Order: sequence, then C-alpha cells, then structure tokens
Amino acid sequence: MDPNLPAHRPLSVVQLPDGTYAYADPATLAVQQAPQQIVQHIHQAPPDRTVQRIALGSGVGAGAVAAGVYFGPLLVGVLTAIAANLAMLAFLAAVMAWGVVTVVKSLGGTEGKAASKSVSRARRRR
Repeated sequence: MDPNLPAHRPLSVVQLPDGTYAYADPATLAVQQAPQQIVQHIHQAPPDRTVQRIALGSGVGAGAVAAGVYFGPLLVGVLTAIAANLAMLAFLAAVMAWGVVTVVKSLGGTEGKAASKSVSRARRRR
C-alpha cells in the first residue's frame, strides 16, 4: 500500500431523523443518502366482465358464462384466421386473373385484343 494515500475506513450506516438510512463517512463526517430503490409492479388489465355480469343477471347459469369466457376468444381467433385465408385467396385470384389477361393480350393476337376490348366496353356500360 502507498503510505501517501489515506487509510480506508469502512462506511457506517446511520438512521436519519426521517427514518431513512444513509451512509456516514467517519473521515469527512459527511452524510450520504443511500439511493432509493423503487419497485414498480406492472399488471395486466383485468378482462371486461360486463357481458358475464349481464348474462348472470338475466338468469343464465355460470356454466354458460364460463363457456362464453372460454370460447369467446377462440371464436375471435378462428374468425380472424378464416378472414386472413379468404383475403389471401382473393389476392391470389386477382393476381391470377391479371396474369391470364396479360397472357391473352400478348399471345392472342388480334382476337385477344378484340376480346379484351369487348370485355372493357361491357364493364363501362354497367
């Protein structure tokens, strides 16, 4: 150890008048307040039980309410999956129709162009 450095003395903990604890350095008699630790709990919001309360108030049994609580989110998930599949199928149908029209226009010659013109005229009339 270097003799020019001051000797290390352990810090002591003192209780302040407000009840908090702080470190007291005996060498300088300075009081340092300990860092405050904050514990924050984050909770998920409880489910909305309005429908269940209405159902129980109208005389529906607890089993029916429990089934609604269980199968309700499942039904939403299934309907979402079906809607996503239908959207993908509609997109694929549109792309395939565009491809067929493009091929007919390019390979069909004059007959293909005449057919596409008649189709476009029929669409305009509606």
